[in-house]
Amino acid sequence: MLELAGIIILGIIAQWVAWRLKLPAILPLILIGLLVGPISTLYTADGAKLIEPIWNGEKGLFPGDGLYYFVSLAISIILFEGGLTLKKAEIQNVGPVITKLITLGSLVTFFAGAVAAHFIFDLSYQISFLFSALIIVTGPTVITPILRNIPLKKDLSTVLKWEGILIDPIGALAAVLVFEFISVGEGQAYTQTALIEFGKILLFGFTFGFTFAHGLAFAIKKNFIPHYLLNVVSLSVVLLVFVESDIFAHESGLLAVVVMGMVLGNMDLPNIKELLYFKESLSVLLISILFILLAANINISDLELIYNWKTLVLFAVIILVIRPLGVFLSAMGSNLKLNEKLFVSWVGPRGIVAAGIASLFGSKLISKGEPGAEYITPLVFMIVLGTVLLNATTARVFAKLVGVFLKKSEGILILGASKVSRLIGDYLHKNKRHVVLIDNNQTNVNKAKKLGLEALSANIYSDSLVDNIELNDVGYLMALTGNSEINRYAIEKFEKQFGENGSFRLVDTDEMNDPENNPKEGLFSHTDDFIKLTEAARKNPTIHEIELKDTEHYEGLIEITKADHDIIPLFLKSPDGDIEIIPSFSQEFTDIQEGYKLAYLGKMFPIEEVDVNE
Repeated sequence: MLELAGIIILGIIAQWVAWRLKLPAILPLILIGLLVGPISTLYTADGAKLIEPIWNGEKGLFPGDGLYYFVSLAISIILFEGGLTLKKAEIQNVGPVITKLITLGSLVTFFAGAVAAHFIFDLSYQISFLFSALIIVTGPTVITPILRNIPLKKDLSTVLKWEGILIDPIGALAAVLVFEFISVGEGQAYTQTALIEFGKILLFGFTFGFTFAHGLAFAIKKNFIPHYLLNVVSLSVVLLVFVESDIFAHESGLLAVVVMGMVLGNMDLPNIKELLYFKESLSVLLISILFILLAANINISDLELIYNWKTLVLFAVIILVIRPLGVFLSAMGSNLKLNEKLFVSWVGPRGIVAAGIASLFGSKLISKGEPGAEYITPLVFMIVLGTVLLNATTARVFAKLVGVFLKKSEGILILGASKVSRLIGDYLHKNKRHVVLIDNNQTNVNKAKKLGLEALSANIYSDSLVDNIELNDVGYLMALTGNSEINRYAIEKFEKQFGENGSFRLVDTDEMNDPENNPKEGLFSHTDDFIKLTEAARKNPTIHEIELKDTEHYEGLIEITKADHDIIPLFLKSPDGDIEIIPSFSQEFTDIQEGYKLAYLGKMFPIEEVDVNE
């Protein structure tokens, strides 16, 4: 009982440490597992592990094949959750670079990695191809923490993020298929019998996954499942599919749950987001337990097996040859520059699915007596730990070295996607600024997208925005919702993450009536709140530009806007196109010269002698 409670406690502590230090959780989890597992034998009095996953005499958590069963079920849930994230629409809309990375890049890793493992460690091609299939997987859970605080161009962040999301189930599927082809052979690999068994695995895996996905979707749509039971029923169905498919065709369960996740993830289900959130939370708990167990299950002899120069050579070949080769071949003819290709080549940390499946498959093949199977788990763990540690410590430095590190984050995050926000976002977008609008109202989000704006449906009380690496180039924050409390909360929560160059919010009614308490983060005007801004946009839904002569001219126009609530100042535009947000204490601009423009919302200034441009 003490060991089991300790694993859960240590796992959650590791997750918290990873969040606090902005590291991939897999790094502290595996390190803790190694410390309480094989490394602990070096300092305990009796030379035993502090945590022994497999029951051995009087010590251990799982008797017999218990660990194998637990790992199998845990991996099935993790892979199902990964399958849920794979959207068909996303594959269709992503750029050609991402598409090639998950196809051509995967093939390069698959074949080149197998050749490298075969010749460096003298492994059989069966084991070598299983190893190479396992190291295809990167995964968003390891890439996101690494890139979270590196300001990059949106396109570059997008490539890395979507490669991780899309390649996760693809790499897992490749590993499952290779393992199953090895296991059905049982010494007769590539014979007619092996091919027949392999075909059965494909047939039952795809059939069970596809059929049960549609069955569960039908039950959800027809409200056969009460809302409070939806998540646990879905979990039980996943486990049922895994077990039943495995009964009909041994080792087809993992394939079935991946397919089931993919099918459900591409259906229009009313509660798919809620289901995904539940599976994500469950995956966090399972991953926390799983990887401490798996790392603890490694023996000192396994570590000694790869404690030689061959391991360094294999690691160097994967990092310095295979990954860059896949990236450069995939990026041929794309808009990525040389320095961007180099950065993508450098950032390729292997993820949680790779380590989990490696441990599962490695132990199963060892029990079958497959030659070289003992290398699978330690080699993959070495690649996972090595790549995560390398990228976590050097990605920021490497970004600066190759010149992809943005010196100033010019992107603008607008909280709220109302009509006013859409007008402002459209203006900024047309002036070549990266603009992202977020709102929990899907109708507003859809209207913004119809204007060609980037918009996200998100809740500012969740941490999903902080984890979105596509917002790495955002340096300005504008809170434009109709709720002053939400605006204040947004500034407090996201100021450091998205407002390094400026965080602004609309003044509320009380502040508007008390100019002496004009907040430092006030936006546009201390005489206009959300209601007046909305009314001005309703009467005149246009953003105009007016040429400025000097600072005195600008200040005179600002005074006019204070008296006329149908005119609201927004931005100051320099002759070279730079745009500055006007704060509510707008007098701070002191060096305005001819060529500057004032962008404002509402009716046109009632001044006939000035040059007005819409």
